[in-house]
Amino acid sequence: MIYEGSPAKQLPGLAALIVQNLKENCRCVYLNSPAMVAGIRSYLAAAGLNVAEEVNKGALVLSSDDRHLIEGRFEVERMLSMLTDTIYQALSDGYERLWVTGDMTWELGAEKSLDKLLEYESALERLFRKHPSLSGICQYHEDTLPSEIIHQGLHTHQGVYISETLSRINPYYISPELSANYRLLRSTAELREKLNRVRTQALNS
Repeated sequence: MIYEGSPAKQLPGLAALIVQNLKENCRCVYLNSPAMVAGIRSYLAAAGLNVAEEVNKGALVLSSDDRHLIEGRFEVERMLSMLTDTIYQALSDGYERLWVTGDMTWELGAEKSLDKLLEYESALERLFRKHPSLSGICQYHEDTLPSEIIHQGLHTHQGVYISETLSRINPYYISPELSANYRLLRSTAELREKLNRVRTQALNS
């Protein structure tokens, strides 16, 4: 998901996705800042979900845990290890799937390293291939992330949300095998043009 403006505008759509996935016996994990966790909790409650009950039984995880950061720096291996453990735990607990969403501004920490993002997204795509039970959404906030990180995020996902619009096929996707050695240093104008094309494609499909 690539969006601009207030992150709170994305919460109703994310809440609806979480509710739907919970109905399908999927453990749902929402990772973000404390303020956004409080926000999604409110929208889930407004959607009729008994948030406390879902959290208590382990179906819903709302977390601002930042153990994947070391002194504010994003640690790729630690994040991937935590995610892998969460997949196995969800299946062991009897859930059909694991659905995870996190905001990249929060996940990357203060460093906002493009090199680490490249490493992470390539490894994450391979993890999705290895574990079909894993699904989710990476959230990229245009207002808080450098344009090269947004650009790279666009190229490392097979499907892409533009705000609440889903393009099931991302025409700019580059496979992990290629993206690991592929740095995109493009202009903000070019990024905007690509995002507009994806939005138009989604609306016309």
